[in-house]
Amino acid sequence: MSDGTITITEDTARLKVAMNGRPCIGRIELAGAKNSALRLLAASLLTSEPIVLTNYPAPLLDAQIHVGMLERLGKRTTLSGSDRILIEESSPPPHALEWPGRSIRNTLLILGCLLARTGEGRVPLPGGCKLGERKYDIHVDIFQKLGARVWEDGDDLCASSPGRLIGTDIHLPMRSTGATENAVLCASLAEGVTRVWNPHIRPEIQDLVAMLRSMGAKIEIFGQEHIRIEGVTALGGCDHRVIPDNMEAITWLCAAVMTGGDVEIAGFPYADLEVVLAHLTAAGAQLFRGEKSLVVRGGRPYPIEVSTGPHPGINSDVQPILAAWATASKGESRIIDLRFPGRYDYAGQMERMGARYNVVGDILTITGGEQRLHGSTVRALDLRAGAALALCGLTAKGTTIIEDAWQIGRGYVHFAEKLRSLGAEVSVEAKPD
Repeated sequence: MSDGTITITEDTARLKVAMNGRPCIGRIELAGAKNSALRLLAASLLTSEPIVLTNYPAPLLDAQIHVGMLERLGKRTTLSGSDRILIEESSPPPHALEWPGRSIRNTLLILGCLLARTGEGRVPLPGGCKLGERKYDIHVDIFQKLGARVWEDGDDLCASSPGRLIGTDIHLPMRSTGATENAVLCASLAEGVTRVWNPHIRPEIQDLVAMLRSMGAKIEIFGQEHIRIEGVTALGGCDHRVIPDNMEAITWLCAAVMTGGDVEIAGFPYADLEVVLAHLTAAGAQLFRGEKSLVVRGGRPYPIEVSTGPHPGINSDVQPILAAWATASKGESRIIDLRFPGRYDYAGQMERMGARYNVVGDILTITGGEQRLHGSTVRALDLRAGAALALCGLTAKGTTIIEDAWQIGRGYVHFAEKLRSLGAEVSVEAKPD
């Protein structure tokens, strides 16, 4: 892979980023949301009829893995253009997903869909982890309350039901996105009525419900109180447009303000980000709202104090991005992650670039702005951490080298190309053979 090729793939080992004091200037087209598209792919297993997704983020590494899983389960997929996928069924799905490659969290939703449609399912757990280590207990509880038996067999999670799942009341102990999705998916084909209490009603859930309704599901949402699902015997096909990626939107917004740039973000999902926008506007972002876009023009990042929480609050995925913002802010910022306390390992990577931080209990404190960050070699510990390090690289002196940069490609479409379009110097290096 030469420096002239900047696409991030599974083989990408390093991403090099340099801005050297220049502002980000340009226009960004948002891709379809990764956190929605993967759920919609799983939902295609509930029907034998064709599904068409548009605004589909085909280049995402996690989406490509999910499509591979669907093909193992009897689906045939056809990509056309840059953002349209047709999913058809070439054979009924088997009960077991045999998958030798890298796994993804979405296998839990695949299990739910197989169980709902065929009465049985077996999938690999993400990374081969055990139940107690990754806390799959809420999903297990959902399957059991709907009448299924659930067990582990080696690194697989298995479930079976003697007939159709049976509708019931499901009380979620916490507002979990994945658990809400699995409950809705399973209940769509269950016998009778299911009520999911204490659901997490966020944009990706609403997008999933919209698609399921297009397929013939009977679903009503009563705010954050409960979701009512009247099960049907079969679901049909549909043509559905994936919502814009709100995480990508916030990433480019922060890049623009951190560098004092001028960036237009097309298709900006205002309704999904009201709370984050309120915080960032108060913290120095100069935003100009258009009919179908957001223009970020100048501004200077001020320190922030935020805590994550259920929608419409700040999603846990956003906090590494806001930590990058904090490194460019003159003063002390505090971040509390109420959903995943202690998810701050990336701050140690930022420290390699000169960031000052401290963690006390569940509070991450970052003291920024006293001196400019400097380019260094850091590691993308996960998807959002990788994007946050790239943002730090935009404000750093010199070149930032991000190892394990393939993590970023799991959730950002054409990330390197978009960075370059905003004026950054970008190159990628492949893993050695």
